[in-house]
Amino acid sequence: MELMHGTGDNVVSLFCGNDPVSFPAIAQVDAYWEGLRAGRLMPARAEVDPRGLECALEFAFILEHIAPGVGRVRVAGMHLSDLLGMEVRGMPMTAFFAPDSRDQFSKILKSVVAEPQVADLTLTSSGGIGRPELTARLYLAPLASPDGGMPRVLGCLQSEGGIGRTPRRFDIEQVQKRRIVATMGAPEPEPMPVKPRVDPGFAESGTQFVLPAATENRRDRAKTARGRPALTLVKSD
Repeated sequence: MELMHGTGDNVVSLFCGNDPVSFPAIAQVDAYWEGLRAGRLMPARAEVDPRGLECALEFAFILEHIAPGVGRVRVAGMHLSDLLGMEVRGMPMTAFFAPDSRDQFSKILKSVVAEPQVADLTLTSSGGIGRPELTARLYLAPLASPDGGMPRVLGCLQSEGGIGRTPRRFDIEQVQKRRIVATMGAPEPEPMPVKPRVDPGFAESGTQFVLPAATENRRDRAKTARGRPALTLVKSD
């Protein structure tokens, strides 16, 4: 492993040393993305299914890369809205960063899409009145757009501790990058149809990630079954 120490970006070339126990949602999203790509350069946006990220939906999001280094939030979990204290759909991802870190984030986002590569950022938010110090991690992985539309990025932002007074904005402490290498002979993402069918839980017309109703109903039935014994009707003549 080659470590690259820079006075400006503090860039590390490959992932190392991050604790998946402290930030389990990051580990789940990365494992899910790797499983989807299956040796290809990257998976397609249409392949992303919220049921594969059930335990991380609160922290997951999808960005639309609308210009070099500029990402707009298309859909996001509740945790992102909690951090800013407002609805985040349609906002630039730089809204989560302190002014001094915004240019650096834009360069990182551009490299994720253009290289392509996966990035894992360690973030901090300084404390103050009603604001405890926060540590967070931000994960970014590219998604293919075979239809020629704007590139998408699958992301995950998870913080530790109480959020306190909002909005919370972060500084970038460290960047870890993983180069994406496609396995020879791996299939390319399937072309998207003219009117792609996107699972309602990840549809970008909504504001937040939600599980499909059928999944929620199954979960409710399972809770009910665990919460009380089953009843049996006995008829006696």
